[in-house]
Amino acid sequence: MSSRRSNFLATLAVILFGVALFYWGTDGFTAYTAESARVNRLIGARPAFPAATLEDSKGRSYSISEFEGKYVFLTFFYSTCSTVCVRLEGNMGQVYESIPAGQLGRRIAFLSVSFDPARDDPARLEEYRTFFGSDGETWRMARIPDRAELDRLLDEFGVIVIPDESGGFAHNSAFYLVDPEGRLIDVMDYTRPEEAADKVARILAEERRGNGR
Repeated sequence: MSSRRSNFLATLAVILFGVALFYWGTDGFTAYTAESARVNRLIGARPAFPAATLEDSKGRSYSISEFEGKYVFLTFFYSTCSTVCVRLEGNMGQVYESIPAGQLGRRIAFLSVSFDPARDDPARLEEYRTFFGSDGETWRMARIPDRAELDRLLDEFGVIVIPDESGGFAHNSAFYLVDPEGRLIDVMDYTRPEEAADKVARILAEERRGNGR
């Protein structure tokens, strides 16, 4: 009987240890992959958009304060990418189209930032935006010419960009949502634009109720 009890307690200890290890490794059961855990930590940190000068497809230069008081729906891309970025920006277009026209530019702005500033100059960005329905105003495409500023932003928002041997980049992709104070509050799956659109609609509705509007 004592041997059976000892075996039971040993098994129970192993199970409890495994559960504890799983809890720790998944950020309290909320993440089941390393990428999910990384994203959850990023959202929890709520990093601020660092000081950087954006140059958009119209050749205008400004900082993120250009969008102060508005949510910013954000992506990172490079225009010579023929695979992931095309889907990323196309799906961003679906989210953009879901927002009522009266809210675009007033309560939320859309911004696509290139991490290939050497090739993605204003002329190239002006051409590229037309492929996805960006109007250059409520949805702007821009670059950050200063490499140090760009790298700081990518690092703060957890964007991984690795040059490859063919002049392109291996990179992760997502939808990012920045709040009216310039802090990152959400990272969404870019392959699920309907879910992202629903989430943005809820956030805007809650913010509107909170302001009594």
